[in-house]
Amino acid sequence: MNYLQNHAERTLPNITSVRFFLAVFVVIFHITLFCKNRGFVYFGDWAIFHKGHEAVYMFFSLSGFLIIRQLYIEKQLTNTISLKRFYLRRILRIFPLYYLILFVGFFYYRVALPHLGFEMENNYDFGSAIVLGVTFFANILITYSPGGIIEILWSIGIEEQFYLFVAPIVWVLSRKHIVPFLLIFTFLYFAIFASNIFPFLQRFRMYYYYFSLSGLFAILSLKTNSYRFPKFVQIFIIALVIVYFTTTWFSGFLSDWVYQGFSVILFTLFVAELTKMKISFLENRSLNYLGKISYGIYMYHTVVIQFVGFLYLKITKIQQFPILSTLLFNIMVIGGTILISHFSYKYYESYFLRKKN
Repeated sequence: MNYLQNHAERTLPNITSVRFFLAVFVVIFHITLFCKNRGFVYFGDWAIFHKGHEAVYMFFSLSGFLIIRQLYIEKQLTNTISLKRFYLRRILRIFPLYYLILFVGFFYYRVALPHLGFEMENNYDFGSAIVLGVTFFANILITYSPGGIIEILWSIGIEEQFYLFVAPIVWVLSRKHIVPFLLIFTFLYFAIFASNIFPFLQRFRMYYYYFSLSGLFAILSLKTNSYRFPKFVQIFIIALVIVYFTTTWFSGFLSDWVYQGFSVILFTLFVAELTKMKISFLENRSLNYLGKISYGIYMYHTVVIQFVGFLYLKITKIQQFPILSTLLFNIMVIGGTILISHFSYKYYESYFLRKKN
């Protein structure tokens, strides 16, 4: 029990900093996409500029590992789970930024842009869109194409949907049945998902298997706390992840569903082993802070992209220098997003985070 208590109280190493790098992958992916769609000069020749979706999938694996791990530890220590406390903590962490960006997005696309003379196709039922957004079905809302600021909320919706049903299941199940449940759910759900028996699962991007498999490994890591892969295997896993995000080797040679299966296994192993390693670079204080504000980076970056895009409409001459233009666009978006995320974390999010305790 003391071992579990210690694990419940300590922060896992390396994970926080990795969040920042994943957020940056998403940012540069959306910058490249935005510039391409708006006719701005851009650089997209490297695979690293097209790994936004994969970065979100790894976010799912990180989240599943951490959240299900905490639920299991609480179950072990108290023989139950306080669902009220769990959901209140999720609300205080997720809701303030989620609803802020949802409001900003609707206001921007339906009020601000038309007022500025930019036509925006809002050919969907606004009432239905609000209901879907407010109830965390943003993964359905994106099928309406409501605009990039709103569309990034799909991943937050998927995450909250998964925890809405998995936490009560962990609460109901006995401890010995949690691992079998996660194992069966992961493989059965992945098979159903990939077979497209229920097309809405793919259409609405309901990638729940990333959370469940990673959560399964989190529990197994707790049960076998003294075991870890040999050093060369850990290095091999990290090398695979680096190759995965910097090349198209795997996505180019594997079929879609083999690639998905490979991704979920690789990310799960990577997260599980990363928590058992000492990597001084990832424990850097500045990187850790950037990881802490990574939720803000993910949520605010599309707003900053829109703002920088307006600047580029005014200073068109800069696009005569493609390298400078591309570098400056990326620097302004990434730098501006980090700055806004810092102030948001310090003066807005922290108000709610303090209430989690």
